[in-house]
Amino acid sequence: MSAAPSSIALIAGSGLYPETFIAAARRAGVGRLVAAAFENETRPELAEKVDAIGWFRVGQLGRMISFLKREGVTQAVMVGQIAPKNLFDLRPDLRTLLMLARLKRRNAETLFGAIADELTKDGITLLPATTFLEDLMPGPGHVAGPQPKKRRWEDAEYGYGIAKETSRLDIGQTVVVKNGTVLAVEAFEGTNEAVKRGGAMGRGGATMVKVSKPGQDMRFDVPVVGPDTIRNAAQAGVDVIAVEAGKTLLLGRDELVSECQARKVSLIALA
Repeated sequence: MSAAPSSIALIAGSGLYPETFIAAARRAGVGRLVAAAFENETRPELAEKVDAIGWFRVGQLGRMISFLKREGVTQAVMVGQIAPKNLFDLRPDLRTLLMLARLKRRNAETLFGAIADELTKDGITLLPATTFLEDLMPGPGHVAGPQPKKRRWEDAEYGYGIAKETSRLDIGQTVVVKNGTVLAVEAFEGTNEAVKRGGAMGRGGATMVKVSKPGQDMRFDVPVVGPDTIRNAAQAGVDVIAVEAGKTLLLGRDELVSECQARKVSLIALA
């Protein structure tokens, strides 16, 4: 983005992502930030960091778009996750019902893509989820924690190929492997649950691999790793995490590095 807009909206899910975006947008010179927040997802303290905020249930697309139009924003960014279980418990309004009726498949990509189309109809452009955050995506190589041994790099590269294929098939973007064996593949339950399953199967020494989809739409569902990812992996018995270089956001970088060191979790990026 060549020049920062005077105002921008964030469609804010859970975790550190919304706060990280707010800080980066302020540094870039965005004057006014408007947040569309979700009950039981978005952190309440986000209200203190933006200039206007509206609270919605997941599925209240019509109300959310009306709010954004009243606030006069013409550009928005999706930042933060929505728990998969809440995507099944939409309690949709009329606009959401009409949108869903047009979808032959319902997964993260089709749902978020349809939301982007609805925003466009009302003059709101959805920007890449990495806007102002490009410097948080690591290049290839060792990122944090202990340097993995050769065998673990080989597991990571093997898992990378598997994860690219499962993401191409819209199954999931994360796999857990150990000694050349796939222990778990992420499905709709989300990354954390897949890592728990894989870690339990591996009984320690497992490798988690998280990638972008082939032809990833960078407006939404961009891979994200943060301090909680490191803690959850360590608790599950995963001590190597491999991400895709140039396509994965690392949030809370200082805390993330500290967690990798303290819990002896290796973080690497593969091209």
